[in-house]
Formats: sequence, structure tokens, C-alpha cells
Amino acid sequence: MTDEQHVEEEAPVDELTLVTQERDEYLDALQRLKAEFDNYRKRVARDQQELAARAHERLVKELVPILDDLERALEAVAQHEEAQLEEGVRLVHRSLGDLLAREGLTEVQTAGKFDPHTQEALLSQPSDEEEGSVIQVLQKGYSLGDRVLRPARVVISAGPGDGALNSGVSESSG
Repeated sequence: MTDEQHVEEEAPVDELTLVTQERDEYLDALQRLKAEFDNYRKRVARDQQELAARAHERLVKELVPILDDLERALEAVAQHEEAQLEEGVRLVHRSLGDLLAREGLTEVQTAGKFDPHTQEALLSQPSDEEEGSVIQVLQKGYSLGDRVLRPARVVISAGPGDGALNSGVSESSG
């Protein structure tokens, strides 16, 4: 009977040892995984910073010639050469517009009906145009890809009127 008691005592100790070893292995694996994930997260953050820095550098590098054109335009002003100044300003405007277009910048379309997704109505005025039509652009709007960077600021028609703003829906004959 002493041999049986001895075997019964060893079995729980061996099982406890095995469970403890298994726990330690899982803990070690979890700690390694956590360290790998932390390293991955740091590497991705560093890569994103490097990518942003390269994009910033590329944009600035493309803007330098436009800065040169502005300096030439300012030199023309100092020499009172208005024709050269106008041509210089046009050159800068065209260069900057072309650069931004290559980067995906597009002007928000303002012809036709008011679009609250791409336009901001600052005023509503009576006019011969259909109610809700854009009648004047106060500031151009721009989008980059499918995102609106700045909405176009517009004046919209309140419909035909006698000088007072229309508060209701106007009826048109025709």
C-alpha cells in the first residue's frame, strides 16, 4: 500500500508541474508576440513618418521653381516693368495651377444648381434664374480626389422677386 500511496502522490505533482510548464510556455509565447507587435507598430509609425517626409520634400522641391518665378516678378516690379510683372504673375499662377492639378487638385464645379456637398451659400438674392441656382461665385472651391478641401462660396438665386427675399416657393409660368 505504500507503493500505491507513493504513485498517487507523484501523479498530482507531475500534473501540477506539467500545467505550470504549459502556463510558462504560453506566457513566454505571449510575451514574445507582444514584443513583436510593439516592434511592428514602431516600424510602421517610422515608415509613415518617412513617407510623409518624402512627400513633403517632393512637394517643396516642386514649389521652388514657382518661388523663383515670384522673385522674378518682384524684380520686374522694382524696375517698373508692368508688362513683365503681369506676365510674371500669369506664369506663377499657371505654374502653381499645373503643379496642384498634377497632385490631383480640381476646381469645384459651380454651374447650375446649388450643391450643399461642395458649395457654401453665403447669400440668397432675387434673380431671373431658377430658385436654388448659383448666380455668383465669391470664392472658388477645390477638391482633392473625392474630398472637398474647401467648398465654393456662392450666391444663390431666391427666384424672381420684386427686390425682397422670397420666403416661399415661387411659381413659374410656362
